[in-house]
Amino acid sequence: MILRQQRQSALRRVLILGTATGALVFGSSAYAEETLKIGALGVMSGPFAGWGGVMCQTFKSRAGMWNDDGGVAIGDKTYKIEVVCVDDKGDPKGAQTGAEKLVSEGVKYIQGPNTDSTAESAKTVMEANGTVNMPYAFSKSLYKAPASQSILGMVASYQVGPVIYKWLMDNKGVKKIAFVSENNADPIKQRDEGSAGAKALGLEVVSDQETYESGTTDFFPILTKVIGTSPDHIVLSGVSPSDVGPLIKAARELGFTGTMSTETGQDPKAIYEVAGDASNGFIAAGGASTEAIRSDFMVKFIERYTKDWGEWNDVAGLYVYGPEIMIQTLQSAGPKAIEDTNVFKAALDGFVGKNPFLKDGGELKYVGRTDYGQPRQVSVPIVVQQVENGEYKPLFVGKLPD
Repeated sequence: MILRQQRQSALRRVLILGTATGALVFGSSAYAEETLKIGALGVMSGPFAGWGGVMCQTFKSRAGMWNDDGGVAIGDKTYKIEVVCVDDKGDPKGAQTGAEKLVSEGVKYIQGPNTDSTAESAKTVMEANGTVNMPYAFSKSLYKAPASQSILGMVASYQVGPVIYKWLMDNKGVKKIAFVSENNADPIKQRDEGSAGAKALGLEVVSDQETYESGTTDFFPILTKVIGTSPDHIVLSGVSPSDVGPLIKAARELGFTGTMSTETGQDPKAIYEVAGDASNGFIAAGGASTEAIRSDFMVKFIERYTKDWGEWNDVAGLYVYGPEIMIQTLQSAGPKAIEDTNVFKAALDGFVGKNPFLKDGGELKYVGRTDYGQPRQVSVPIVVQQVENGEYKPLFVGKLPD
């Protein structure tokens, strides 16, 4: 997310904040104009590019809106926002190198990364340097003490999965469930957590060991095995944006008539472009911008994002919560928090901000005490939706426990 930079190094002091897909930089010039530089570090290439790339675009668009309104006031200064995106390529080494680069430039706040393995790799850099980051990864070790620097920016799969399964039991009569995932550490971990959650609800897990390799284009063999176990419902655990459409299409072509879902954020238009009508009824969590709950401000953000990038991506409705709560918390904590993340963290427990994205208003705050023992999660709404002709239609909306 790169916004206009005014290079007057002799006349200005630059303060930097970063995110796992980019960085926030705050600066001042002889003209009393301060710049807040936000960094973002995430996967922007390869099969998972639909996550980090959209995150980067989201920050750029939100930053543009702040700047058009004259900037962001923190203390007695007003900051223009500049966003820089760093592609970690979904590689743990890339995430560590990217985090080190941002830290070496004085970055104190980082948005991202997008997967467990990259977030765990970046975590060592965050903890060692007192840098705050907001990953979109579900590993509890990122957020439980003694870790203190990472804040989960979304609803975790193990939080929303059981909610979806229970709804399916009550509303669709689902009794038998199957899980399929890529042979990769992050999806497998989500699969195992989902399977455990399903068993705890009393569902019969008929298959949870079938995996496919990254880059697979023919999903018929693996889905033939899964469908052969006669599940009522199939979960695509941790599925990448590039695989979800082909998996749905293959399952339907094999004659599967049950329900299907994932707990990861997906774009319904992209799914529909690949799977067509076969994708109708597919259930996904995330987005947080469904028409039934969006505010006028969210509509304006959607219009801005569409203007900037050509079309709306529903996942951006989730990612926009990250920069929003980060900036509001900095405003609440005060200017000392720009360089001292201990001041920022001290404000988390009692912070209550305004949620501009929901029609009925509400609060922005930090939760996670139930799952992590400390406030290390953004209070995004749990929005469960299903695909209908390339758009999301809401099934139900819930909220995270404190």
